[in-house]
Amino acid sequence: MSTHTITSLRLDGLDQLSSHARRCVFWEMDPAALHAARGFCDQEFEKEAWLSMVLLEWGSCGQVAVKDGKPLGSALYAPPRSIPRAQMFPTSPVGSDAVLLTSLRLEPSGEEESLGPALISAVVNDLVRRGVRALEAFGIRGEPQQQFEGVASATAALECSPEECMISADFLEDCGFEVVAPHHRYPRLRLELNRDHEWKVDVEEALDRLLQSAALEMIQAGELTRV
Repeated sequence: MSTHTITSLRLDGLDQLSSHARRCVFWEMDPAALHAARGFCDQEFEKEAWLSMVLLEWGSCGQVAVKDGKPLGSALYAPPRSIPRAQMFPTSPVGSDAVLLTSLRLEPSGEEESLGPALISAVVNDLVRRGVRALEAFGIRGEPQQQFEGVASATAALECSPEECMISADFLEDCGFEVVAPHHRYPRLRLELNRDHEWKVDVEEALDRLLQSAALEMIQAGELTRV
């Protein structure tokens, strides 16, 4: 039985994004320009151009989960200066030492495996290795009559909106983020990437190596026993 893998997004791997993630430019285009170009804008082309620019100028800006060649989910992040909508919130601006987590989306199969926290962990691991001090995000809270899931579904309606393209503040808090700029609708949250995270990364990698080594030894022992 195959298992999922989570890897950094690369230029030649854009097809690992879900259909909505490939065309959503909620964060990547100026809202006024997007509204003016409604009906005439090739959003998938604009998203690919944005991803290519950030990948070339800054490095990896996404983590993607894949199983059997099919996308399970993705998390995208970048420096705030590369994200036009980052300046549009009542809780702006993002901290000068932080990278902004913009989107986290899961396919239904990714939801079944609860990959949201795993994608956040992959983002943290990447940024810790790169010396980034903090990860921030603009969360969204529902109105009393609305209910939000922790992570947006990649197969939901393709029309971009705050409800569709932002991450639940409750989910972010469950992942260790803390509110640094309160707001009834769009709080800004922050996760400090200190040495404790780096220590955790090293330990997790060491445990993975130990588990893989133990599994290999068990397989070899089983083969010798049969012989």
